Amino acid sequence: MGSLDFLGYIFDLDGTIYRGEKLIPGARQTVERLKALSKKIVYLSNKAIQTRENYAAKLTRLGIPTGPDEVINSSLVMARWLCAEAPGATIFIIGEAPLLQELGRAGFRFSERAGDIQFVIVSFDRTFDYRKLNIALQAIKKGARFVATNPDRTCPVEGGEIPDCAAMIGAVEGATGKKVGTIVGKPSDIMIRVAVDCLGLRPQDCILVGDRLETDIVMGKKAGMAAGLVLTGVTTREDLKGSEVQPDYVWESVAEIIK
Repeated sequence: MGSLDFLGYIFDLDGTIYRGEKLIPGARQTVERLKALSKKIVYLSNKAIQTRENYAAKLTRLGIPTGPDEVINSSLVMARWLCAEAPGATIFIIGEAPLLQELGRAGFRFSERAGDIQFVIVSFDRTFDYRKLNIALQAIKKGARFVATNPDRTCPVEGGEIPDCAAMIGAVEGATGKKVGTIVGKPSDIMIRVAVDCLGLRPQDCILVGDRLETDIVMGKKAGMAAGLVLTGVTTREDLKGSEVQPDYVWESVAEIIK
C-alpha cells in the first residue's frame, strides 16, 4: 500500500510529531493533508505525567489543532484496562497528579492502607520516596497486584535523560521480590487495542508511525498493522541495519508521508 492508502494513522508524539517545543518540519502539513483526505488520526504517548488535555493543548499551541479525545496516553490505557479488569477497585499509585486524575475520573478509590489496596500502580514519579515504596511493599505482601503504566527506563529531556517508570518498577521489584505483572503502555497490545478502538477501524486498515523500533514498530507489527519508522527521533539508519525489527516504511520525517 502507498503511504496515503490507510484509513487510520496512529502517531507517536515526541521525536515523531515534535521535539520538545518545536514541531518536526512538515508535521503540520502532513496532518492537514491527511485530515483533508478524511483520514482518522490519534496520537500516542507512554507518558502519564501529563493529561490528555495537556497534550492536546500543546499540539494545538504548536499549530496542530487537537482535541483530548484524539490523544491516548498510558493513563487512559491504564484506566480502560482496570475498568475491564476490576471496576471500582481500591488502588495505590506511585505516580503524579495527572495519573491520579485519570483514574479518579474512572471511579477508582485511593488508599494508603495496605490491607485495602487491590492494585499497586507504578508510573513515572518525580516525587517517588521511601514512604511510597514502603506502602507498595506492604500492599503487595498482602496480595495487591503489581502493575505499571510503561516500561521506559529513561525519559529524554533537554540536555539528556532522567529516570522514567522502569526505575520505580525496579525499586518495587527489589523491595518485594515480585516481578511487575501487566504493563499497559507501548509496546503492549493493550495500548494499541485502545488506539484501534478509538479509531473505530481494523488493525489492517491502520498504520503506526513512530521513532522507536523496540516500542512503536514492535507494537504495530504485533497488532497486525503497518508500521512506519521516522528518523527524527532516537533511531538511526545504523540502528535499523542491525535490528531484527524491520518497519514497513522508513521516512526521514513525517513530511515524507504525503510526498
